[in-house]
Amino acid sequence: MSGGPNGLPQRLAGFWRGRSIQFILTTSFTLITVLAMIVVSGMLYDKFARTAEQNAFLGNGQIVNQVTLNLEMYLQNTAQVFAAVDARVRQSGGQLEGPLLEQIGALLESRSDIVSMALFDERGERLTGYPAAELRVNTGMTEQGWFRGALENPNHLSFSLPHVQNLYKGQYKWVVSMSKGITLDGEGGEKKAVLLVDVNFKTIDDLLRRVSLGQKGYVYIIDESAGNIVYHPQQQLIYAGLKYENVEQALKYTFGSYIDSPNGEKRLITIQTVPNIGWKIIGVSYMDELLTTRKELGGFIAWLLVFVIVFVLLISAFLSARISLPIKRLERSMRKVEQGDFDIHLAVQGDDEVGRLSRRFNLMVARIRELMGQIIEEQEAKRKGELEVLQAQINPHFLYNTLNSVVRLAGSGKGEEVITMITSLSKFFRISLSKGKRLIAVQDELEHVKHYLIIQKMRYKRKFDFVVKAEEQVLDCVTLKLILQPLVENAIYHAMELMVDEGRIEIRAERIGHCVRLEVEDNGPGIPPDKLSGLLAAGDSRSDTGSGVGLRNVHERIRLQFGDAYGLEMASELEAGTTVTVWIPYLPVQEVEA
Repeated sequence: MSGGPNGLPQRLAGFWRGRSIQFILTTSFTLITVLAMIVVSGMLYDKFARTAEQNAFLGNGQIVNQVTLNLEMYLQNTAQVFAAVDARVRQSGGQLEGPLLEQIGALLESRSDIVSMALFDERGERLTGYPAAELRVNTGMTEQGWFRGALENPNHLSFSLPHVQNLYKGQYKWVVSMSKGITLDGEGGEKKAVLLVDVNFKTIDDLLRRVSLGQKGYVYIIDESAGNIVYHPQQQLIYAGLKYENVEQALKYTFGSYIDSPNGEKRLITIQTVPNIGWKIIGVSYMDELLTTRKELGGFIAWLLVFVIVFVLLISAFLSARISLPIKRLERSMRKVEQGDFDIHLAVQGDDEVGRLSRRFNLMVARIRELMGQIIEEQEAKRKGELEVLQAQINPHFLYNTLNSVVRLAGSGKGEEVITMITSLSKFFRISLSKGKRLIAVQDELEHVKHYLIIQKMRYKRKFDFVVKAEEQVLDCVTLKLILQPLVENAIYHAMELMVDEGRIEIRAERIGHCVRLEVEDNGPGIPPDKLSGLLAAGDSRSDTGSGVGLRNVHERIRLQFGDAYGLEMASELEAGTTVTVWIPYLPVQEVEA
């Protein structure tokens, strides 16, 4: 056995002797690079983690504080309007008539967020109000919280929790009620009354939805007296029990920040209290986002690369005496490839590691040329398809016709139909955009086409009827968006318009083995066999009008996304109707996101 101070160097020299160039380079570079990365990563990660946490506490505190100030300012301005109305009501003794009522009307109309004003006596009878809408019967006026609170605490302005306005017929707006018990001086002496002003909660909702605390962070509001949630951007998930907020812990704080992890995921909670209202503004940020901000991560990678490059250069200098010439030739060739020259062919010299590497380099460049050609073709087809989808998402012709119909309905006094059409139009475009996503749930796609059919049914004066049937297990599956609307649009324009009797469109969604089958069936005049056979192969001859996407485009988009095994199938019988079937794979949303 070797011993003494020269034993270790001798063993290392023996280890390197006779090894290939590839082995020497790979082993040396790997050991030094990994060592450098471990040391630097440990040092910088600790620094960035502490810096990110400090900046997160400071930044979130400033954002939540600004939200609190904005909300406080808005509520103060609204309270000033209430005070102005209160003063005029007291001056009139509750008899708001003529010019004084017009002044109050002008004051309220100057604020688009104020829904209504009303004055009630202590028995719940309305003395006056603006606008003079008809009250609903059996509202239980004297039993409502805002009414009782106003009588029990006179001359104190109270803010209610958000609720659906249930006082007036035909009005169901989401409001916050400001109420105050007052005393009116009249001919019969003093009498108690309650002044109510309803404010549209949408203004507060819009104010809070614009707040951004990272990609997953949000702001919500609770009532500090009982811990009731006043506002939450994911209110439906709270009601459904799918999301939990640790309100009990938040009630312990008037202001400040702390770390909370109710579901094992660390979150930064920042709290501010709105004075005189009793609301707590709570900002929620996720620590995993705060520790991997782009700026910090970019700085970390930049310094890491500099450090690694220095070590790689030192190793290259050490080995350059043995491998400089063949490696430099290979380097020059690779630099040309990097610059975009893929027509290069490296001359192979020798049968050593560099020679074998050169041959593989030539094979790699040839393969890259082939793959680039395929990618260009695929991307061009995909780009065209997505461009046409984008055009379909914002269809001015459809929007113009729909708004025209809304104007006609409004002119005819059909308020409920106007609300239905505008609501469906809003949801139609919201799902069309889907935050830029190409893949959405089957449930959203069915919801999208349902609103489209509602609008078209009202436009065509109920010339046709429709039904949507879907199995529960396919609703959470993934599908390309905007694949059903073109099919339904074709059925309307090329089947329903041509019918004398009432038309019918049926949409079905069901699971068949490992696939999801979506069907659009109409009872129209059908398609001649000679035209049916060429629709998918030669283009969509039925889409001369409408969205412009067409059957062919939908078919190609599905095959490009999921493979050639999926796409469209068509079946039609003259005077019986047409059925278009869409085949996509059964892919639950949870598996795709995972």
